[in-house]
Amino acid sequence: MRSKEVNWKSLLPPWIDESTVLLYGGGGHGKTLIDLTGELDTFQMGGIVDENLPAGSRIHGLPVFGGGDLLDELYKAGFRQAANGVGGIGNVDTRLQVFDKLKKAGFSFPTLIHPTAWVEPSTIIASGVQILPLTYVGTDSNIGFGSLLNAHVIVSHDCQIGECVNLSPGATLAGGVKIEDHAQIGMGVTINLNLTIGAEARIGNGATIKADVPPGGRVYAGQTWPDRPSES
Repeated sequence: MRSKEVNWKSLLPPWIDESTVLLYGGGGHGKTLIDLTGELDTFQMGGIVDENLPAGSRIHGLPVFGGGDLLDELYKAGFRQAANGVGGIGNVDTRLQVFDKLKKAGFSFPTLIHPTAWVEPSTIIASGVQILPLTYVGTDSNIGFGSLLNAHVIVSHDCQIGECVNLSPGATLAGGVKIEDHAQIGMGVTINLNLTIGAEARIGNGATIKADVPPGGRVYAGQTWPDRPSES
């Protein structure tokens, strides 16, 4: 059902203030953010925008207003904060496009950290970062705009995480690791001390990284990087 076929204004919550968050994307990651935000005292979700869901339907009790064509109108209605519910794993461009749409409409991006995550006080965390349950972020680390740290991730001391990086569940970064913008790190990946993962690199599930990965590099699931030379 198209946005204009539903009276989306009738779906607005009775309260919209600076702590009310508009969620873009009501799929798996979006639903995770609904649950996460429900654990916080600082923000509450007010509704969903998603082109792939029927306008007027509900996800975890929240109304779907319609598609992205409503962003300007929803901003005028009082929404100022928006969360990116598109995980973008496998195609980071989809996540970047959502951020771009929301920025153009004027939205700001809350930093969402689950109460069970442990973030050291010396860590610097940019806006739009999402940190899921039971994740640890170590001393003097820096997490860039829009990055997603999934559940059970370990980011050790002095790590530098760029913009819109995706760390999948169970990824482990030793101290001093640098991950550049838009890189995607798969489930259960381990990255050794002081290494750099280049921009837009993709590391498959379960890989072990023992040397720098260049920008745009690909490491396949279960691979050790670099490949060990065969024994004669």
